[in-house]
Amino acid sequence: MVLEGKRPTMSNNRRGFYVRMKLLHRHAGLQQQEKKKNLCFKYYKWLLWFSLLLYFLSSCFFTHKPIPLSKTHVSESKTVVSRALFESSNSTFIQQSKNINRGSLKDLKVYIYELPSKYNTDWLTNARCSNHLFASEVAIHKALSNSLDVRTFDPYEADFFFVPVYVSCNFSTVNGFPAIGHARSLLSSAVQLISSHYPFWNRSQGSDHVFVASHDYGACFHAMEERAMEDGIPEFLKRSIILQTFGVKFNHPCQDVENVVIPPYISPESVRTTLEKYPLTGRRDIWAFFRGKMEVHPKNISGRYYSKKVRTVIWRKYSGDRRFYLQRHRFAGYQSEIVRSVFCLCPLGWAPWSPRLVESVALGCVPVIIADGIRLPFPTAVRWSEISLTVAEKDVANLGTILDHVAATNLSSIQRNLWGPDVRRALLFNDRVQEGDATWQVLYALAQKMDRSYRTVRLPNK
Repeated sequence: MVLEGKRPTMSNNRRGFYVRMKLLHRHAGLQQQEKKKNLCFKYYKWLLWFSLLLYFLSSCFFTHKPIPLSKTHVSESKTVVSRALFESSNSTFIQQSKNINRGSLKDLKVYIYELPSKYNTDWLTNARCSNHLFASEVAIHKALSNSLDVRTFDPYEADFFFVPVYVSCNFSTVNGFPAIGHARSLLSSAVQLISSHYPFWNRSQGSDHVFVASHDYGACFHAMEERAMEDGIPEFLKRSIILQTFGVKFNHPCQDVENVVIPPYISPESVRTTLEKYPLTGRRDIWAFFRGKMEVHPKNISGRYYSKKVRTVIWRKYSGDRRFYLQRHRFAGYQSEIVRSVFCLCPLGWAPWSPRLVESVALGCVPVIIADGIRLPFPTAVRWSEISLTVAEKDVANLGTILDHVAATNLSSIQRNLWGPDVRRALLFNDRVQEGDATWQVLYALAQKMDRSYRTVRLPNK
């Protein structure tokens, strides 16, 4: 008998069972692999977070001492606005670093206090605030805010601290001139604020802090000299550094403080616009020019003599002289008259300095300075004796003879020196610091005062 071997048959149910088991086995394998991947991912993620945390903690502990958290913000409304205001208005300010020679400034670092807006930017609602002759307080703040090379956001690495308070933007509704009766109280409030919220004022008694006083008699904050001298500089500012337009070569209570003489503000845009229409070396058909206040009777109702009678003498002696173009009334386009003039008269007003000094130089007109003992801005960058004339107040009646002599002798030499671009650049403030411009000159002057820097002098000696 022959037995035939038969292959066992598998029912549909058992076949389905084996297929299901096979699929489940494969699925379980995939889950196991996925689980391993998730564990690896979580491991690396925590390792990355731990590494970053360790890095930041070590940076904080070993690079500098942090400001206490409770003192990093001032609890007032409208605060911490200055950085946003100026940085947002300059889309190319990151390129600024290419313009500055850091070696000349000795790696200077400046920290800018971000004060509540009532101290500065609120005033900018009036467009005149950033464009009138006292606006260097606004221009310097803006330029420093936009300087990546010099500005530091870490106050512990700062050499100097800039306190941005605008005191010349409160325009009188009566005469339209800046009223500065509030200046002392506003500045005092700012100092109280920074000294109570930050440690830097108290550690140096303010000696490495910088303020701008761009009014007639600087940090005395009064337009009349007798009253300014009587009031003097506020006690809380006497240890600080004042950037001021007022400066004289003799002792004066309104410069009895560490100070840097700066130029009054003239819009660089207005200068560029004028020079585009009238070339610097173009025809100058006005021999001697002055437009401004000239009193027929110099003693005003207060009993004071305006301009020490100098402008009255000029008007009386030369208003009928055809060589002199003298105008007593305002004219918006007066820069077109300056750029057409050979000599520009710059007599004192109430104070010795005048915006005409900057406008004359910027537009190539030889400034004739009539203000005894005046101390001029940035003498290392602007060689005033080579680009201007100085006439004593007592000699103003002989002005015609003096100008005739210069015109016949060394006028062309003076003009060549005057028309150099570096001279013009040194007296104009730009939105971003450029090497050699007015804000750069301020920084250069500060770099010469490193003995007042707490960081570079006090700390290494401890």
